Amino acid sequence: MVETNGLPNLSDGSTPDKRSLDYGIWATEVLDKLKIEKTFVAGASFGGLICMKLAIVSPKKIIAAFLLNPGCLQSFSMTFENLYYNLLPILRPNSKNVLKFLDKAVFSKPNHQLSEIAEQMLVDYEVFAISRYKDRTQKPYYMDSQLDEIKVDTYLIEGDKDLLFPFQKSIDNAKKHMKTLKETKIFSSVGHGIETYDKAMNYVGEIIKSYI
Repeated sequence: MVETNGLPNLSDGSTPDKRSLDYGIWATEVLDKLKIEKTFVAGASFGGLICMKLAIVSPKKIIAAFLLNPGCLQSFSMTFENLYYNLLPILRPNSKNVLKFLDKAVFSKPNHQLSEIAEQMLVDYEVFAISRYKDRTQKPYYMDSQLDEIKVDTYLIEGDKDLLFPFQKSIDNAKKHMKTLKETKIFSSVGHGIETYDKAMNYVGEIIKSYI
């Protein structure tokens, strides 16, 4: 299995070259092994990049793709605010700093938040991962003109409080490059972790129903 950013495990952290199509080849192999000939795919953050690589390599396998605050439509934001909240738990990996990062960059309370139990589990996991795991994975990048090669129906789902990849720039770049961009949906008061927001997931479900 390809490494996931921040995932503690016993492997060396190797990943395919993110600028190649190797992630798309890997995703194709996963679908083939599962005997899935055609499906819907969805990817949040770095997962959005993998979806687009798959769309280039094996477009016939995809009915439609959903990008949730993807990390392929622009470079990682270098604003002071974003860098501060992202670096804080890395430099001082404790529960307080991880929670501050989650509150400011990943979620947007009170509209977009986890239950208290789920939040505590996530904080514990993040502290463990940051303090124990040597992250050698590659990070998302702006695919730019490579996005011109996308020929599958694509839906862009954005949260307007995403500090990591500000929504308007992603929308502008998607419209610039993606000829098969079917629709863009923006959710108010939602952070980067939009895949945990029930209304965003309900939206994905409604679109899927329209194809069936």
